[in-house]
Amino acid sequence: MPVGVVLRRTPGVTRWARWSWKATAVLPGASDAQWRELRREGEITEYHAATLPLELHGAETEAYVHGLGAEVPCVYVVMRPIAGATDRPFEMLLVTASPYEAQDYCDSAEEVVEKVAMPQGLEAWVRDFVEQFHQDEVFVKRRRDKQRVDQTQDGIGDPRVQTGADVYASPTLKRRRMI
Repeated sequence: MPVGVVLRRTPGVTRWARWSWKATAVLPGASDAQWRELRREGEITEYHAATLPLELHGAETEAYVHGLGAEVPCVYVVMRPIAGATDRPFEMLLVTASPYEAQDYCDSAEEVVEKVAMPQGLEAWVRDFVEQFHQDEVFVKRRRDKQRVDQTQDGIGDPRVQTGADVYASPTLKRRRMI
């Protein structure tokens, strides 16, 4: 599904950052746009920055279930900062409904990941996909081996093992063996 990304530009709060940018909304089914101005109120401006495809995959349904179970279901917008750009400071990379995929992008520290609340129509679309393709995996507890683990360990440094070449034994232990 094509999803438009809305970015809001507000004046920066420090002298080092002239503008502050934040993804504030997504527009399901939006047409193509390249930084089209949507609204201006004083110094605050909202842009339809880009339209990206939101793809859902059957192997990711566990992540979608996790995301839909949140208090506010969200999609994640992944952007890459463009060095030196002021009017269009981000390259839009991805829109995803998977919190696990968004976390992977957060780990790289090269991209900016913004969390945006899902509109009701988009949430219903993702829920329909999950209901159609999600299958719960049955938890199977691993059985332990039959080996006993409560016995003391034999080996290097164990006084029950009689050997004169035990380099790990303390001097008092060696004296006891010689007697």
